[in-house]
Amino acid sequence: MTDLRNVPGFAPPPPGSRPPGAPLAWSVGALLSAVGDALSARFGAVTVRGELSGATRAGSGHCYFTLKDAEGAAGALRCAMFRRAAMLCNVPMQDGLQVEVRGRLAVYEQRGELQMVVESMQRLGAGQLYEEFLRLRARLAAEGLFDAARKRALPGFVRTVGVVTSTAGAALHDVLATLRRRAPHVRVIVYPSLVQGAEAPAALVAALQLVDRRDEVDALLVCRGGGSLEDLWAFNDERVVRAIAALGRPVVSGVGHETDVTLCDLVADLRAATPTAAAEAVAAERAVLMEALDASAQRLRRRMEHRLQAHAQRLDTAAARLARPALALAAWRERMHRLELRLGAALRLRWQALARASEATGQRFVRAGERRRAALQDELRHQRRALANLDPRRVLERGYALLEASDGHAIVSVAGLAAGQPVAAVLHDGRAALRVEGIERVEGAGGGAEDASRR
Repeated sequence: MTDLRNVPGFAPPPPGSRPPGAPLAWSVGALLSAVGDALSARFGAVTVRGELSGATRAGSGHCYFTLKDAEGAAGALRCAMFRRAAMLCNVPMQDGLQVEVRGRLAVYEQRGELQMVVESMQRLGAGQLYEEFLRLRARLAAEGLFDAARKRALPGFVRTVGVVTSTAGAALHDVLATLRRRAPHVRVIVYPSLVQGAEAPAALVAALQLVDRRDEVDALLVCRGGGSLEDLWAFNDERVVRAIAALGRPVVSGVGHETDVTLCDLVADLRAATPTAAAEAVAAERAVLMEALDASAQRLRRRMEHRLQAHAQRLDTAAARLARPALALAAWRERMHRLELRLGAALRLRWQALARASEATGQRFVRAGERRRAALQDELRHQRRALANLDPRRVLERGYALLEASDGHAIVSVAGLAAGQPVAAVLHDGRAALRVEGIERVEGAGGGAEDASRR
């Protein structure tokens, strides 16, 4: 056994604090304080390399996590990084990351635990589990299991909800309490399963297959409380992810806390930050449903009242008409009389329009006839003048004479004459009997004679 009095920095209890001759006895606080001083004196500032696990960030800004041996050896060191150092740290607080931290060892006196107060952190690389998580996520994403197009919408009104989780965990209690408070009308069916450990993936797959076989729920919750990457690893198992993708009903994933992301969250139709949020998402609050139902009932009531009032008005109108048929008949007579007057006026207007149109048409015909007659008279006078110009007597009046044979035919050439032949000369004012004494031909006049005979 190590004697603390040999440890540098050891401070024995003050004199008089124990009876003379009594063995050395420490109070718990004094012992823890002494151990803390001894650690500070012995180790001072240390640098430790390991893998992040169970990393959380408090509302105060402090970060808390466990540093595990990256080589898989047993051992874990609880660490705290206070707000000032956390603000300067640019390493994401993700489980599975390999980091190198520098700080001092101390004793957390409230629980008597060894812890390290971290002053700085550097990222070395992803842990083995986290690397496997990234590889599996990339492969399943390439298959389209995480596509938004395959996500299904939750039913608008859920009657039965299934829950796949551990019956011993706080997640089931949170879900049941939330549904009891918000939607007591919803029936809950629990499909128990392991949610952590080597046997958890097979148990989860069996529970999911049972949900499909029984086909008794409208939507399904897959949930558990928060934890480290190792604690939630069953929900990153490929078999579980594919089983969720194959379900025939919408799935809501509520695994871990808000910062925890699993492959089940990615393949589910809806991802909730916590099991409580998953329960709130799957079932609408009863008060909201009642308000919507009341609003629908009021709208239906108003529509029914409006419809009844409209029918009542129509009934009153019909009853009034039936009660006074003479008035209705008189109204119809008056209407027929007005229509008759309108018809007579329309016929008169139509007849007058037709008469005016006929008169205008007749006037156009008369004017057209007069114009045509004038044109024909002008043409006739023109023809008369042309015919008068062709009258042979007009030619004779200019001093010409027409020779005719005894048979009355006109003589147009000397070829038809003979000496001693009697002929008649026709003048413009009479005839004269003549006898041919001689014939003299004129050279070159034959064509002219022919032309004259042709004319």
